[in-house]
Amino acid sequence: MSFLSTVWRSNFLIKLRHWEYWPFGILQFPVLFYYLWLSLRARSFFFFTASNPGIEMGGLLGESKFKILDKIPDAYKATSIFIESSTTGEVLLSKIALSGLNFPLIFKPDLGERGYQVKRVHTKQEALAYLHSFNHDFIIQELIELPLEFGVFYKRLPSQKKGMVFSIVGKEMLAVTGDGRSTLGELILAKDRAKLQWQRLKIQHRDSLSNVISKHQPVLLNAIGNHCLGTTFLNNNDLITEQLSDSFDKIAKQIEGFYYGRFDLRCESIEALQEGRVKILELNGCGAEPAHIYQPGYSFWRAVADMLKHWNSIFTIAQENKERGIRHLNYKEVKTYYKKFKDAVQP
Repeated sequence: MSFLSTVWRSNFLIKLRHWEYWPFGILQFPVLFYYLWLSLRARSFFFFTASNPGIEMGGLLGESKFKILDKIPDAYKATSIFIESSTTGEVLLSKIALSGLNFPLIFKPDLGERGYQVKRVHTKQEALAYLHSFNHDFIIQELIELPLEFGVFYKRLPSQKKGMVFSIVGKEMLAVTGDGRSTLGELILAKDRAKLQWQRLKIQHRDSLSNVISKHQPVLLNAIGNHCLGTTFLNNNDLITEQLSDSFDKIAKQIEGFYYGRFDLRCESIEALQEGRVKILELNGCGAEPAHIYQPGYSFWRAVADMLKHWNSIFTIAQENKERGIRHLNYKEVKTYYKKFKDAVQP
């Protein structure tokens, strides 16, 4: 590889050329001014806390993922169990056995974001290692291996009888395809999106990096659908139909105090998605983003415009809820949630 090619494919320039990898605050900076304007109109910097009365902080941060999952009817969600940080190894393994869950399983923090400490756990030994290394409450969830993963964003005004889906992000897991000549390590380094994950992947796949991958053979590098872990987010808004909105409206109305948020889920097919035959992995409230904006090649300024619409929806829903008697949290309450969140996500 020439010097120019090496520079062009440096991690720095890969990220610079694709805004989806830019620091979170760059996208949020122009949105901040609109948020401040909305705060003035609402006479509260914390107006968003009234957007989803059934979710702590409206779902912006500091909310328990398990408490939200607990509100979703069992037919639509992955089986999950809550593990307190003080749980012993013996009790942990007992809870897994009593729940009927089998390895491999997904372990994830009860408070967290952007894939932090989300792991696929294959054995009892790995489960105990996670328990001893992670000093916060967490969730154990069945591994849903349905082929398609989406994030479906739903909204409904409290005054409306019917809500709608307005954003769908498809998730393409990080993978490489063999050419019959290159090792797995070489294939990873040859793909920009995988190269950015090299420090993690070289540990995760250390036993097979030197293996030559057969021609046309796919190798899944990461099975967790998070952008920070290399998943490609795709704009699938073309899948939005009246049937889809009806299906998720039916689900959403069964969740107490929920008006705005993104269902992260897996399903068998597009037809199953349209009909609401899904397994929900998480439900994120107003802190979620309409993640279709991270489609490679999506305009930065178009993404900013979508984020402005996002905050306008939060404001409108929160104002209606306020008129119905739902109060905004105050500074002291928000500070408590923020501290809890920061404590949970610090290594």
